[in-house]
Amino acid sequence: MILSLIVAADENNGIGINGNQPAFISADLKRFKSITQGNTIVMGRKTFEALPKGALPNRRNIVLTRQHDFRADHCEVIHSPGEIDNICQPGEKVFVIGGGEIYRHFLTRAGHIYQTLIHHTFSEIDTWFPEISEEEWTVEGREGPFRDVKSGYSFSYIDWVRI
Repeated sequence: MILSLIVAADENNGIGINGNQPAFISADLKRFKSITQGNTIVMGRKTFEALPKGALPNRRNIVLTRQHDFRADHCEVIHSPGEIDNICQPGEKVFVIGGGEIYRHFLTRAGHIYQTLIHHTFSEIDTWFPEISEEEWTVEGREGPFRDVKSGYSFSYIDWVRI
């Protein structure tokens, strides 16, 4: 299994406000789709429930939850982070897509982080991405800044690789 994290975060690593992303940036959503399509995505229950149409198409959807009676159409459900090893194959590309607690569970196992950095600080943030330590991670690529016409936010793509 090749494990990566993919995240959109503000300048303070903020990723959520009341169960939703702080901003929806069209180019970021397209990038997310192009990177994850045809691969496996892992998310927490709250992230799954925030998806407007349920399971994301053209991807294997895995939901991690403590709720043993939780069911989700077109998703596999696991109840501990370690179960991922039992259901994913060697070489399978797996992308952790949130939320905060799920990112913390998998950060130490990931080899790559695909970050969209929103050049803004949202005051209402209640969920954060873990700190990316430059002692453990190095920037492999950086693009931007770009400006989202609809939201007005400036953002950059930063690809991190584990040292």
